[in-house]
Amino acid sequence: MTERLGGTAELATAEDTIALGATLGQGLRAGDVVVLSGPLGAGKTVLAKGIAQAMDVDGPVVSPTFVLARVHRARRPGRPAMVHVDMYRLLDHPGADLLGELDALDLDTDLEDAVVVVEWGEGLAERLSDHHLDIRIERDSRTEVRTVTWQWSQP
Repeated sequence: MTERLGGTAELATAEDTIALGATLGQGLRAGDVVVLSGPLGAGKTVLAKGIAQAMDVDGPVVSPTFVLARVHRARRPGRPAMVHVDMYRLLDHPGADLLGELDALDLDTDLEDAVVVVEWGEGLAERLSDHHLDIRIERDSRTEVRTVTWQWSQP
């Protein structure tokens, strides 16, 4: 599956970003970690909405900045939940223990049975899994076109 390898796309609209998220989300399985990176306003949460759409989880998907993490339960039995995490608040603390922070939240879900989507998680979220999907979003300020690159880490 090409989504498990990597790729690049140029996205002109929020709908395009949601559609790419949905395409990538179709191939996600319990235990997968998705690391979303890019500048403020690049479209990380919009991409997460597309992932949630493909996973068929409860919403709404909004930026979890002030709560650190939100659990979106699967609508169908046997499917993984999506844990949507925002590490922005921990960026000022380079020694932060991501697993400890997530455990302290008492999310009432086993991360091994969920897909964990982490905004602002570059350099931190990779500690959750040796195998993760890195997604980088860049925005052209002159045109608002987003360039998205994604790559699975090697197991």
